[in-house]
Amino acid sequence: MEKDQEFIDYVVKAIVNNPDDVKTERTIDERGVLITLDVNPSDMGYVIGRQGQTARAIRTLLKIVGAKNNARVNLKINEPEGGRGPKASSMDDVDTSAVDDLQI
Repeated sequence: MEKDQEFIDYVVKAIVNNPDDVKTERTIDERGVLITLDVNPSDMGYVIGRQGQTARAIRTLLKIVGAKNNARVNLKINEPEGGRGPKASSMDDVDTSAVDDLQI
């Protein structure tokens, strides 16, 4: 396991509630190194953070680790099966019967 993958494992396992479910996969292509991260669906919020701040911070630190080793490193966080899905419109649940008959 390379230093960048070890770094991701260490940081993410320290953040989540289910460290045994953390899995990383490292692939190398013409664009550099790609580390793919899988976590327990209940831990996604911890890894992503509010407005993505935690994920952005992890990616920034990972780029620094990669720069020390002369490599371009990117992180992909896999969304769990049955994840977010499409957002329901908030108008679907609104009762408009009180104003439906207005003749405006």
